[in-house]
Amino acid sequence: MLNVFDKPFADPVQLPLAGSIRSSVIILTVYLLFVLKLGRILMEKHNPLQLRGVLKVYNIGQVLFNTVIFVWGCYHIFVSRPYNLSCMNVLPQDHELKSTERTLSYLYHLNKVLDLMDTIFFVLRKKSRQITFLHVFHHAFMVFTSHLLIRFYGFGGHVLLNCMFNVLVHMVMYGYYYASSQSRNVQESLWWKKYITLGQLVQFLMMFLHCAYTYIQPNCSASRGVIYVISTASAFMFVMFSQFYIKTYIQPKVVKSN
Repeated sequence: MLNVFDKPFADPVQLPLAGSIRSSVIILTVYLLFVLKLGRILMEKHNPLQLRGVLKVYNIGQVLFNTVIFVWGCYHIFVSRPYNLSCMNVLPQDHELKSTERTLSYLYHLNKVLDLMDTIFFVLRKKSRQITFLHVFHHAFMVFTSHLLIRFYGFGGHVLLNCMFNVLVHMVMYGYYYASSQSRNVQESLWWKKYITLGQLVQFLMMFLHCAYTYIQPNCSASRGVIYVISTASAFMFVMFSQFYIKTYIQPKVVKSN
């Protein structure tokens, strides 16, 4: 089974943290050990860390990071227009925009690695209720899957448009995190928190529909493996986030009205 990793890399350019799959395996192993066991043991006899300054810088950095990927990515896709949007293939190595496609995809993968810090901060602040299965699984899945897609299918192509859906939601999400970190009063007044989850649901739906639309195109040579992975993942995440939305925002209202 592991012989599949003996296949040549889809892109001959191997970038740090996006080359050998060992890098993501090591990162995720350390991440899971810390957030599920070691971090909790470490913080057991310590007061929660406030980290307000660190969180403000982190959240602003995330907003800027995601904004750069989104604006540059949209310009690349819709202005430079190197793709047929109904059948987006990875650009050939000699294409004049290949370096742009590769850089955008690489930045997105690095952004998913950076997202792991969300959970690290929860552990250090002793916010155990926020370290749910959905949260940890989603972060780990995004890092591992983005690396696998780069490893076996290359940078960009069909995946790139789906990345734009994701970074757009994250721009809003980290904007919320920054605003909520100002003070408890500000946090309680942010009525639009639930709409972030709704935005994520719309994101997964759009990803699924884009895969379905690409799949039914005649004579489309876009990788079926990529389409299967993204459509399955988006459907699974849609179900998981729907359950979270119902449990968090709908069931409490029903109980309260009763």
